[in-house]
Amino acid sequence: QVQLVESGGGLVQAGGSLRLSCAASGRTFSNYVMGWYRQAPGKEREFVAAISGSGITTKYVDSVKGRFTISRDNAKNTVYLQMESLKPEDTAVYYCGAGDTWAGIVIRMNPGSWGQGTQVTVSS
Repeated sequence: QVQLVESGGGLVQAGGSLRLSCAASGRTFSNYVMGWYRQAPGKEREFVAAISGSGITTKYVDSVKGRFTISRDNAKNTVYLQMESLKPEDTAVYYCGAGDTWAGIVIRMNPGSWGQGTQVTVSS
């Protein structure tokens, strides 16, 4: 199992940017598919973005395509979520997850490990 710690959340005005980081410790980081998820108040957790272990393959939910970019630095055991052109509807607690399979991260939304979450608030 891998331990995950998110950082980088905060309060930003609409149109602004934030970069979230998720630092991992434990097993070999490059073995993991990594995902970002978010949960807004009163709503279910939703998938946001995923990246393969090599970093070659990525996937995004439609609502963030063209605005968010997921990346990873395997030498630093860290995955990032660069968020641009933020909207009030992006307000949520953002979580990172680590899993062994693409399906587990993207389809089943059931990574083996979760971070504690970081709050992102976008004001209008």
